[in-house]
Amino acid sequence: MRHSIKAFVHKGEKYYVAECMEIAVVTQGKTLDETVANLQEAVALHLEGEDLADFDLAPNPSLLVTLELEPMVVA
Repeated sequence: MRHSIKAFVHKGEKYYVAECMEIAVVTQGKTLDETVANLQEAVALHLEGEDLADFDLAPNPSLLVTLELEPMVVA
């Protein structure tokens, strides 16, 4: 059983977008903080009342978030 849920965050045109890799959760936010809070809420709502074993998850899984950034342009 997995103890974490992997999520990937990247910058869209106007918002940051967060997608979970193992469960069907996608959310967004204007800031990174807002996006992470929305991700936590969306995952909790998605898993509410579900048997975590059906998702191959251990009780109380954590979120492992990877952030994609564009490289800095050095002038």
